[in-house]
Amino acid sequence: MIHVRRLAIIGMALSLAACSQAPQYDLVVYGCTSGAITSAVQAKKMGKTVIMVCPEKHLGGLTAGGLGWTDSGNKAVIGGLSREFYHRVWQHYDKAEAWKWQKREEYGNRGQGTEAIDQGARTMWIFEPHAAEGVYEQWVKELNIPIVRDAWLDRDKGVKMQGGRIASITTLDGKTYTGRMFIDATYEGDLMAAAGVDYHVGRESMQQYGEQWAGVQTGVLHHRHHFGVLKAGISPYVVPGDPSSGVLPRVSTEPPGEYGSADKKVQAYCFRMCLTQVPENRVPFPKPANYDPKEYELLLRIFEAGWRETFHKFDPIPNWKTDTNNHGPFSTDNIGRNYDYPEASYERRKEIIQEHINYQQGWLYFIANDPRVPEDVRTAMAKWGLAKDEFTDNGNWPHQMYVREARRMVGRYVMTENELLKKRPTPEPVGMGSYGIDSHNIQRYITPEGYVQNEGDIGVSTQGPYQISYGSLVPKKGQAANLLVPVAVSSSHIAYGSIRMEPVFMILGQSAATAAVMAIEGGMDVQDVPYDKLRERLLADGQVLEFTAPAAPAKEAPARR
Repeated sequence: MIHVRRLAIIGMALSLAACSQAPQYDLVVYGCTSGAITSAVQAKKMGKTVIMVCPEKHLGGLTAGGLGWTDSGNKAVIGGLSREFYHRVWQHYDKAEAWKWQKREEYGNRGQGTEAIDQGARTMWIFEPHAAEGVYEQWVKELNIPIVRDAWLDRDKGVKMQGGRIASITTLDGKTYTGRMFIDATYEGDLMAAAGVDYHVGRESMQQYGEQWAGVQTGVLHHRHHFGVLKAGISPYVVPGDPSSGVLPRVSTEPPGEYGSADKKVQAYCFRMCLTQVPENRVPFPKPANYDPKEYELLLRIFEAGWRETFHKFDPIPNWKTDTNNHGPFSTDNIGRNYDYPEASYERRKEIIQEHINYQQGWLYFIANDPRVPEDVRTAMAKWGLAKDEFTDNGNWPHQMYVREARRMVGRYVMTENELLKKRPTPEPVGMGSYGIDSHNIQRYITPEGYVQNEGDIGVSTQGPYQISYGSLVPKKGQAANLLVPVAVSSSHIAYGSIRMEPVFMILGQSAATAAVMAIEGGMDVQDVPYDKLRERLLADGQVLEFTAPAAPAKEAPARR
């Protein structure tokens, strides 16, 4: 009897051990972003086993979350799987059934790209959220890539390290995923941080990397997202001009900091809303449960000062819809309410996300309904509404907040404005960017003269495409030898203002996965992948690593008269 009991106990232990043994994958991709998808697709195309562990339910991050007006920059440097995505979008809109609310010819050629360099395939750069998500879902389905959704990394004790390498990750539901290589493709860099990799949050000083546009940029007003666009200064006080009356909501009473100095603040976040005026597909703007019109008093003063650019970033996408972005001194960007988001707990992040929803939905409702809003603006806004056929499981509201910047790895190489502006060469390029350096506002403060002003909005041209270093995708030597980070890349705040574009994330996701596979096959750390071989494979797979501007056409001699 004793022997039988012992055998039963041994059998149970063996059974439990077997259940706890998670299958090992060649590559574990943590994240649901566009860069996560191209990472997984590339690994599978290279013959490796891969699993996507997604802390969300939807694929595609911002690309499928409302950012349909692609920040593409120079399309000639978007190659590989990133370009294939935009070709697949074109294929979607090449079907008559894709045009439910609008005739194709009514939309015209907006969004149609040029012939793709490698395969003569058409591309489309502007699209509806559900179209992008459908493309991603079909893509991973074709390749039979397993996806675990709503799986959130246990950031406290869910990363198991062995000999300087990640052995496995465990999610909050207790499930463990083991892999030979790992890619953190989240906007927040949660896996990177939990693995003990160096990172930074906030702005560096001008001195740290020798950057002109780094740090606090008081007095620098590059776009039209500041109070300097108005014909008169705006008082931040409840009673205009009277500091004793208190400060209006959404204005900080803290000093902005010294020009060029570092801080821990990040670019403002918002939601890229999908709106429409089509009556059959329009949902009136909801009134948030905790709606407080006092939150928008500052906006009234802006209208009174003559502001009439409310609708300037209602960018048209197919089927009479918009990708609606921030524009102006008090718009959809929720300035100053996200500083703790990058390192916040999941619960705190949910609170921050909800506060952003409340603010932005209240902003819409206020403009469309408050009788104090100028009638021309109020009447125009009331014609708009949320698109009924988008984000159908989330009240027609985007499922992804625009996390423009969170943690950024401090890796083997740090990309700075000096590489983007070609002040120095970029070593070991694995992709290219080209969009201008674009940092959104970071704080709203009171000037010494007693007026309200925004700070942090930077727009600087890169004067053509620039290269992105492989070293910016990998940790320093000695840190996480089997981890690559193609989204929260190693970059200064100001350089990330350009690198952070969705086509670039897809480019870097492909390059990161290629390096991961080569590290597996060579039995080496990701920091030791031979660049010459990596470059050869990237070029073979359609990545663009160099760009030479076409020669300008010769000028004709002026005609004699």
